[in-house]
Amino acid sequence: MLTTLKRYPNPVRLLLLTTFTLTMARAITLPYLVVYLADNFQLSVGRIGLVIGGALIVASLLSLYGGHLVDTVRNHTLVIASLLVFALAFVGAIASRSAALFFLCLVLINLALALVDIAAKAAFCALLPVEQRAEVFAIKYTLSNIAYAVGPMLGVALIELDGHLPFVVSALIGLAMCLAYQRLGIRDLQLQDRPQPGAGFAQVALGLLRDRRLVCFTLGGVLSAVVFGQFTAYLSQYLVVTRNPAEAARLVGYLVTTNAVTVIALQYLIGKRIDRRRLMPWLMAGMGLFIAGLLGFSLADTALAWCLAMLVFTLGEIIVIPAEYMFIDLIAPEHLRGIYYGAQNLGNLGAALGPVLVGAALGHLVPVAVFYLLIGSVILASVFYWLGTRRPD
Repeated sequence: MLTTLKRYPNPVRLLLLTTFTLTMARAITLPYLVVYLADNFQLSVGRIGLVIGGALIVASLLSLYGGHLVDTVRNHTLVIASLLVFALAFVGAIASRSAALFFLCLVLINLALALVDIAAKAAFCALLPVEQRAEVFAIKYTLSNIAYAVGPMLGVALIELDGHLPFVVSALIGLAMCLAYQRLGIRDLQLQDRPQPGAGFAQVALGLLRDRRLVCFTLGGVLSAVVFGQFTAYLSQYLVVTRNPAEAARLVGYLVTTNAVTVIALQYLIGKRIDRRRLMPWLMAGMGLFIAGLLGFSLADTALAWCLAMLVFTLGEIIVIPAEYMFIDLIAPEHLRGIYYGAQNLGNLGAALGPVLVGAALGHLVPVAVFYLLIGSVILASVFYWLGTRRPD
């Protein structure tokens, strides 16, 4: 992977570094977010879930307009502004004296991260030839998983020193990246500026609704994100119901580690081999692995069985996420790549809904039934993917 990175132009390496750094800064606060909300605002567990999940949903919806900005605002300007908002939102989170203001700061953090992510994807497509894009998407996803593996551990260490320190460090990381991008990005990103489309956001958004392939693929992305977007959350819910708290916590730790190690070890090796001319077979293979993993979860009764099921499940994740990126790259017009990737980002709605749906199912069905409901979501997602990858009549 390091050898491959050296072959990329400077703007690509800079954007990979930027997305990795921001993801790390976001991940640092993850272990403490629930505790911080409970201690500082005396919120119940249910309200905390609404704050965190609601912020992600609102940011995902707003990211569609953010994609339009990627297409119409100079890339360097947009990235700098997003980095600055990211840093200031963490400062605002520390200063917040109400849950509503904290919620707004969370929305801005998630939205800024989404904007940089969309801008990076659009730039990769503008700067790299088609045959290198699967590889760079695989590298980006690998780096994101490294950030999510390391960030929470760093956050736990910072919490031991001071309760506000994770937010302070995340703000400083965002500010440092903003200053670095201001210095390095002006020269490096000049080549990727694209002409502005003449249509306004409303007209462009209506045009997206007429793209059958994008609509189908977005729906498929939402349904598949229900399954893999926040799997640790719904697996924790299931294990808390079916195991004692200590055993549930231990198993979740094993599963998170298995997922992280598998992604870091295999994402690049598998992702770079995904062929854009054979996306449907790759996608179906990934969805099949999701189903096999979920069946494994439903049958698992030992820690080893749970970890093996997670290994299979993670292989599906490794395939599906880069394949989704590549499909958007395949169908997006050059001047609308940003808003097409913004539409793809709506898949986060599924990630936010996953734990909510599983929680409701656990309250009304036998616990193991949640896995069969999730399998149904995978099958329905596969149908929409199939409809999306069909050529127009």
